Amino acid sequence: MNKFALILAAVCLSASAASAQFINLTADKQVEWDSKAQKMTAVGNAVATKDNMKINADKMVAYYAKNTSPQAKNKTTVSEVHAEGRITVSSDRATAYGDIMDYNIAEDAVVLRGAPAKIKTDRETITADDNITYYPGRQKAVATGNVFAQDQKQNKIYSDKMVAFFKKNDKSGSLEMEKVEIYGNVKIKTPDADVIADKGMYLPQTGIVKLFDNVLITQDGNKLRGDFAETNLNTGISRLLAGKTSNGRVSGVFKEKKKGDAK
Repeated sequence: MNKFALILAAVCLSASAASAQFINLTADKQVEWDSKAQKMTAVGNAVATKDNMKINADKMVAYYAKNTSPQAKNKTTVSEVHAEGRITVSSDRATAYGDIMDYNIAEDAVVLRGAPAKIKTDRETITADDNITYYPGRQKAVATGNVFAQDQKQNKIYSDKMVAFFKKNDKSGSLEMEKVEIYGNVKIKTPDADVIADKGMYLPQTGIVKLFDNVLITQDGNKLRGDFAETNLNTGISRLLAGKTSNGRVSGVFKEKKKGDAK
């Protein structure tokens, strides 16, 4: 099958003319340019590339307009990219998946929706029922709606919202997930214990999860309550600390073992 390609020369993909970039748009079936509607449509394994980001989809539509700012010198500016069907957004060591994508260039926001939407790194996978919004310039992703994260050791994190921050590895030069902020109905499930809290922070490089406010650890029928907990997903060890709201004390309910129970 022939590959159709259209190079959108001198197309600005940033609100700043000084950081203008090229976008390449290709497809297996067709690439259509509609000057009246000011859009370009790629159908059949559509691929758009920009910098270190690559977008694949069954269909992709790029909307554009003339940039009338003095700095842009009347060049054509892509304002939005819409994609549908089997979408992947690849950037360095993270890949996101969804069924519908809207990329707002001015806001530097890629919104993915799916059943569910998913973002995957070499260490963990995050899914969300509502959407995942990726901000390429800020190296940040926000997942909302029944968010679920799982690492290679089958440790699981549940919450209403997660905000992931990426940073560039000094040695490899690629992006890595630096931390994940966790909000609302937070629950951690490890092979050894369950932990719930109001909010938390996950540090993927160390496997540490820090949990705050109304913390409850359940293990082998025993329950511990406090204001702050730290769970090491690599070792399965959790520790609990007291704070002001618990009057400086950690409380617990311990299950009494009967004769014949395993020690």
